[in-house]
Amino acid sequence: MTAYIIRNFLYTILILLGVITVTFCLLYVVPGDPARIMLGQRADVASVEAVREELGLNKPIYVQYFRFMNKAIQGDLGRSYSTNRDVVQTIMEKFPATALLAVSALIISAILGVLIGIISAVKSYTLLDNASMLFALFGISFPTFAFGLIMALVFGFLLKWFPLSGYISEGPSYLVLPMITLALRPLAIIARITRSSMLDAMSQDYVRTARAKGLSSGKIIFKHTLRNALNPIVTTISASLAATLGGAYFIEYIFNWPGIGLLAFDSILKLDFPMIQGTVLFSAVVFVVINFFVDILYAVLDPKVKLS
Repeated sequence: MTAYIIRNFLYTILILLGVITVTFCLLYVVPGDPARIMLGQRADVASVEAVREELGLNKPIYVQYFRFMNKAIQGDLGRSYSTNRDVVQTIMEKFPATALLAVSALIISAILGVLIGIISAVKSYTLLDNASMLFALFGISFPTFAFGLIMALVFGFLLKWFPLSGYISEGPSYLVLPMITLALRPLAIIARITRSSMLDAMSQDYVRTARAKGLSSGKIIFKHTLRNALNPIVTTISASLAATLGGAYFIEYIFNWPGIGLLAFDSILKLDFPMIQGTVLFSAVVFVVINFFVDILYAVLDPKVKLS
């Protein structure tokens, strides 16, 4: 186990270094001069050159890269061009809103996904099972942002059941539409994984033995079948957290949810390079770290995983 953890940790470090490199390259991919963006289009050449000198933009690329790498490792991602606020501090202020949306959506998708998967497995190859898996296929295939727009149009604009935009501090109803929209895809994935894992467990000899002993269907399903089918389900739920955090960005923009996603979109529109780099790097770090712990969790739960 120790060797497995160390190997995955080294892979994680390499991935993070790659992410920092790609994030640095954003400065040269996005069009525009950072110094002129900070000062405005009417700034004189001398002022622009002074800012470039201050930011180190007139240095060779490799010097800028190692400077950016050194600061990023220390948690210094610079200051926003548009607000002059510290990038890391701004991101950390927005992160609770994103985390609230993502965790709420994951809880809903985990509960409903497992229930739908269990019912589909127990009622396998019936009309109910086919309808459930058709819904799951729709949830996996349909773009999340398109579903969000439909939800906003139908339940927010036409029916006016829920507010179209805002934060939960204004009332819990503001959470409903973005949470349901974000929960659709992980719910569908969890439902399909649960059904598949349950069907596999139900075909085992110990389940047939339990039936032969005359145990009730409830005990067979929850005490024997579900317990032995949990490994892939738990892993899928854990892995869905990282994907849900990433998927929250588009939903935040659609419903004007004040999280990192909305911050990232606003930064792109303003060509705020430090904030763009900060949101991309922070999101990638969260995604990679969560997946690292999911890999460890999977190794702990599943004894069939080779740890050597």
